[in-house]
Amino acid sequence: MKVAVLAPVAWRTPPRHYGPWEQIASNIAEGIIKLGAEVTLFATGDSITSGTLDAICATGYEEDRTQDAKVLECLHISNLMEKAHEFDIIHNNFDFLPLTYSGLIKTPIITTIHGFSSSKIIPVYKKYNSMGHYVSISNADRSPELNYLATVYNGLDTRDFQFYEQPGDYLLYFGRIHPDKGTAEAIEIAKKSKRKLLIAGIVQDANYFKEKVEPQLSDEVEYIGHAGPDQRRELLGKAYALLHPISFDEPFGLSVAEAMLCGTPVIAFNRGSMPELIKDAQTGFLVNTVDEAAEAVDWLDQISRADCYEWANAQFSSEKMVSDYWGLYKRILG
Repeated sequence: MKVAVLAPVAWRTPPRHYGPWEQIASNIAEGIIKLGAEVTLFATGDSITSGTLDAICATGYEEDRTQDAKVLECLHISNLMEKAHEFDIIHNNFDFLPLTYSGLIKTPIITTIHGFSSSKIIPVYKKYNSMGHYVSISNADRSPELNYLATVYNGLDTRDFQFYEQPGDYLLYFGRIHPDKGTAEAIEIAKKSKRKLLIAGIVQDANYFKEKVEPQLSDEVEYIGHAGPDQRRELLGKAYALLHPISFDEPFGLSVAEAMLCGTPVIAFNRGSMPELIKDAQTGFLVNTVDEAAEAVDWLDQISRADCYEWANAQFSSEKMVSDYWGLYKRILG
């Protein structure tokens, strides 16, 4: 089977630090190579793959801001589509724009919808409902206007993580610094529960960081910047819990699965996909307010870290994700 995997060109695939779509595109590509597929990864020129790499730019536009994002995206997508006849199937991890080519080529496109940036993009998906082969990354992140082939949860390479039986005493916020992700709420939770908080992630909203986060920093609330793979594993594994007080309906939440793959329970606001990722009172707690989250910290000793690890391994491994997609490829190709 000849498969084209289309990744974004914001960051390298796989990413050096941030880039969830790029990470999943990489995991899919490497996984189906192991199943015997001939894979071409369409990504940035500095991307890493054991398959064939096809690139129209040396680096992503988020890492080299002299580039125009829209120009790169147009060149990138058209590069693949002009070669579509070389492949049996195209796996689109690049949102809605590639769908506009689907009526012009014969190669089927399976699209993983990694979330909706706005309801305004749904008409594009809707136009290609009959040929789109859409996959949601959680049951919570589905539009009633679209036809879905399946839900496939994001999968992580479990070898990148390690089970930590004995945690440290700090709470962890791990994700982009943005109001949607609840950095300020995580600080409130830590203060109310009288626990040290470590904050790791890229600053995506500079004003929010300056106004809501930076003034709160102290010996007990520490911002350590973005964390690379090795640092990430230890940070997540030694955390007493991951705090995930989101203020939007998150489609998935990779850091939640990553924490549990280290045995670390998660306290999250009960929105979006969180009830699908977290088994309430078994691998963490689903709460609705800062006060409830602070109270949940006192109950963490009742959570088995081994249960967190086993649940995440069973549900959110790259092997399971790739197996699910492989079955969908075969189904589409008949």
